[in-house]
Amino acid sequence: MDNPMQAHGGHGITRFRPSDPDAPFGDGISPFLEKAHAPIFEEKVLSDLPVEGEVPRDLNGVYLRNGPNQQVKPLKAYHWFDGDGMLHAAHFDRGKVTYRNRWIRTDAFENERAAQVAKYYSVFESNKDNKKRPLKDSANTDIVFQGGKGIALWYLAGDPYEFDPLTLDTIGKTDFSVRANLKVSAHAKVDEDTDELLFFDYEAEYPYMTYGVVGPDGKMKHSTPIVLPGPRLPHDMGITKKHSILHDLPLYQDMDAWRTGRHKIVFNPDLPSRFAVVPRYGDADSIRWFEAEPCFMYHVVNCWDEDDAVVMVGCRYGMSTDKDKVAKAIANLAMDAKLYKWRFDLKTGRTTEGPIERAMNLEFPTSPTALNGKRTRYSYCVTMVEDPVPRFSGIVKHDMHTGAFTAFSEGHGVYYSEPWFAPSDSRRSEDDGYVVAFAYNQPKDRSELHVFDAREIGRGPRCRITIPTRVPAGFHATWVKASQMKGR
Repeated sequence: MDNPMQAHGGHGITRFRPSDPDAPFGDGISPFLEKAHAPIFEEKVLSDLPVEGEVPRDLNGVYLRNGPNQQVKPLKAYHWFDGDGMLHAAHFDRGKVTYRNRWIRTDAFENERAAQVAKYYSVFESNKDNKKRPLKDSANTDIVFQGGKGIALWYLAGDPYEFDPLTLDTIGKTDFSVRANLKVSAHAKVDEDTDELLFFDYEAEYPYMTYGVVGPDGKMKHSTPIVLPGPRLPHDMGITKKHSILHDLPLYQDMDAWRTGRHKIVFNPDLPSRFAVVPRYGDADSIRWFEAEPCFMYHVVNCWDEDDAVVMVGCRYGMSTDKDKVAKAIANLAMDAKLYKWRFDLKTGRTTEGPIERAMNLEFPTSPTALNGKRTRYSYCVTMVEDPVPRFSGIVKHDMHTGAFTAFSEGHGVYYSEPWFAPSDSRRSEDDGYVVAFAYNQPKDRSELHVFDAREIGRGPRCRITIPTRVPAGFHATWVKASQMKGR
């Protein structure tokens, strides 16, 4: 079999023995399969972890993080987006921490696990709608928590997979997506007050986008088509208590390349960015479209209603109008994003926009999940550097009202995960709590879990928890409060 791992059993956990932990599939295939990005091949449950400092006893819940973890040698090329989804979790329980990791048992994972060889092509080589050169729908991108379950999502709009937020066991595809024959893009949103899941699906066929709302019982509550001028590549969306904000950005597939099975993107600075402001249960006739400067954006921080307007804060790319430069940078993950604010005036139809932060390259923004759709003051982002591939080099807390910030970095060779705000059990203010993130120190070949006081990010971690296994660089995370998991 074309796999450098030798499997052996043990208490229901699949274990592997890599030939070279730093490059298990050999050198030179891709920097996203080596060192900090190299996959791991054991599923573990680890407790009684070494701690420097003291784990706060009023921090109770689970930090969940998703990311790619390739199980077999790729067919040819490999992109960071290609790997099998693996969940990593840190469960905080009255001063104690337990670490777990498990692959997400998608159809594609099980197909390759049975064959022990790669069956899918890279995003560098193929598109998801080409049956001869299929992409792997791997649920490797984001996580949300709704209806008492975690849901793992894929960035190109794929099958959403439910999982147990404590054991990380895969439950299966969500019932609503199977019944409605819909996919879900990576960045669905959950309104914690109503426990509703709001999402979009996008495709290469007319009308090009579908918007939906799923109730706390896991059943489709509302859906409507969103007609776009053509196929687009939206990555995220925003929600307020009244509206959803959907994106029609001037970044799209080169359709000539698409028809031949290749994945090539185009950025057109002659087209404006357009944002659809839709009432939560609105149909196509209720959409208000707002135009803005041409740009691309991966991630929204948060949105809220403000008087007779809708406000959205996110990380904006495309300050340059050089179409080739922008398209190439996005394709190669050469991230250069600025914290940015849009205001859509529902009375006048006008857009007001501008940067909150002009200097720092900021991405993977988060804000408290309990405040999704409500006015927030603080965001928590990672700083981005090329080293030689994108590295989350530090954590920044921004005051989105004043532009002030505090930051912390461990220095060269440290890879952070997406930071997530975790409220203290008796939270009295927006930032009364902690910020949690995995950190891999490549020079020391050591993974840690860092816990910051959210009000004092610049002082560094309040405690460091050593994880005696490498946590590979990955994508998105979330925090689930202990009170949300009662009965588990």
